[in-house]
Amino acid sequence: MAGRDNENLKDLTLLGSQGVHYPTTYTPSVLETFENKHPGNDYFVKFNCPEFTSLCPITNQPDFAKIYISYVPDELMVESKSLKLYLFSFRNHGDFHEDCINIIMKDLVKLMNPRYIEVWGKFTPRGGISIDPYANYGRPGTKYEEMANFRLMNHDLNPEDIDNR
Repeated sequence: MAGRDNENLKDLTLLGSQGVHYPTTYTPSVLETFENKHPGNDYFVKFNCPEFTSLCPITNQPDFAKIYISYVPDELMVESKSLKLYLFSFRNHGDFHEDCINIIMKDLVKLMNPRYIEVWGKFTPRGGISIDPYANYGRPGTKYEEMANFRLMNHDLNPEDIDNR
């Protein structure tokens, strides 16, 4: 049984590697997947990424955020170390907050074809304003499309108090 379970992990090149190369430019190709062992179940996988950084495309100054990625997998799941390196690749990438969140979501949809996914960025204030973009996707023609519409329409109905994060 253990050999069969590890068979679908043989294509993972980053997990357990000691000689990891950290990308210095936006690199979606670093993302890796593995087979979902429970494709018959609906369940959420959530990643909390408290140290996301990117660059302002105008000033080239760093932007800092907490990124939350939640998804309902289908056949494939994203490997967490590759996700970490992928998010790290934004460190020198210049894009607006909203663009970063949408790029992340679209890259993960392309990679995994999840049933549902949402990506929420909580950026620290710059100039006295924080920006918290949210994007989601539900597979068209399924209950997950309805779920995406519902979650988007009801997103952030009770906003948090801002405490400079």
